[in-house]
Amino acid sequence: MSDWRTHIVESEAGITALLERTRTIAVLGIKVPGKPAPAFDVPAYAQRAGFRVIPVPVYYPEVTEILGEPVVRTVAGIGAPVDLVNVFRRPSDIPAHLDDLLAARPRAVWFQLGIRHDEVAETLARAGIDVVQDRCLLVELRDRGR
Repeated sequence: MSDWRTHIVESEAGITALLERTRTIAVLGIKVPGKPAPAFDVPAYAQRAGFRVIPVPVYYPEVTEILGEPVVRTVAGIGAPVDLVNVFRRPSDIPAHLDDLLAARPRAVWFQLGIRHDEVAETLARAGIDVVQDRCLLVELRDRGR
């Protein structure tokens, strides 16, 4: 059995490798367009960079589409493999999503800049899911020319 800590991705090389193998990004906590918000702007950038973005909003029960993609209400509800789940939730709200994330079995979970939850990160890593914490996906994509 491998050491779960290998699934905590912190190095530049690890981030690069993760992004190179990513094609599909589910965005947990995505916002709707209108007001400037990282939870909309980051996934919009990722979509323009060529990634398939699957919106998984927590709010907006009336919304059925974001960024031209149908809304899904849970990550596990996507029903297809997901490379990366980009999380826009307060750290205190993250444990409520743990069962959904574990059921979905994405290859990686990315806690956006300013978001850390070490206990959830460890649980995901022990399940073999790569985890990035407290980093901006948009910045990392730009830094890599995407």
